[in-house]
Amino acid sequence: MAECSHDCSSCSQNCSSRTSPQDMHVSANEFSNIKKVIGVVSGKGGVGKSLVTSLLASESAKKGNKTAILDADITGPSIPRAFGVTKQLTTDGKYINPSVSKGGIKVVSTNLLLDDETQPVVWRGPIIAGAVKQFWNEVNWGEVDYMFVDMPPGTGDVPLTVFQSIRLDGIVIVTSPQELVSMIVSKAVNMAEMMGVPILGIVENMSYVRCPCCGEEIKVFGESHTGKIAEENHLPLLARLPFDPEIAGLCDNGEIESYECDDVKAAADMIFKAIED
Repeated sequence: MAECSHDCSSCSQNCSSRTSPQDMHVSANEFSNIKKVIGVVSGKGGVGKSLVTSLLASESAKKGNKTAILDADITGPSIPRAFGVTKQLTTDGKYINPSVSKGGIKVVSTNLLLDDETQPVVWRGPIIAGAVKQFWNEVNWGEVDYMFVDMPPGTGDVPLTVFQSIRLDGIVIVTSPQELVSMIVSKAVNMAEMMGVPILGIVENMSYVRCPCCGEEIKVFGESHTGKIAEENHLPLLARLPFDPEIAGLCDNGEIESYECDDVKAAADMIFKAIED
């Protein structure tokens, strides 16, 4: 047998190197020292995944951590608007420089590449997946304690690219109270387990509306099933977040970093404790 060249593409032998699973994770560049990476996922759209990403990143920054957001929702980016970040991304000729929010959070998103934020990103799957990799290893992220990756909904090409390309330290699953969502959450849980990524817990969004007169919690979607789903999958329920008109106003005005919520603080504490243990 000829000496191994370690180029499997030109070899017909079935050696252990060829048959063992390949590590497809991509390293960040030499100017980026990213300590922990947390993916924020949802099995379906419209449950508030980007909002939860924004709130957790804001809480991280308030705790004094060097924080970043990689907006991997390439065709539906909303992170820049929530943070009021409008400065387009720049380059030093080799690497992309992230934009920075008022609170010091580094942000990279396709919306920061466009002259008009309402311009649609009409790209096919492989190009979108390539953009996610570029946002990871062709950005000068510098020193980052916690990076949050806002994933597109579902279990398709781009979430798969993130799981395979970026070495995630854990994911947070975002859901809403409806019974239908239990099946969708299970899909996200199963995908994470297939990819060997730890699940840090579940955040339920749109759990209730608080009556402004008496303070009663009105469950718009009926009784929640998220606690049962979390228990069945042996996962912590990190937080139940309400419908809150203040959040909508802050996002519209790019002021999400100023939002204060005890439930978000408690969820962030649980996530950081779990990821550091």
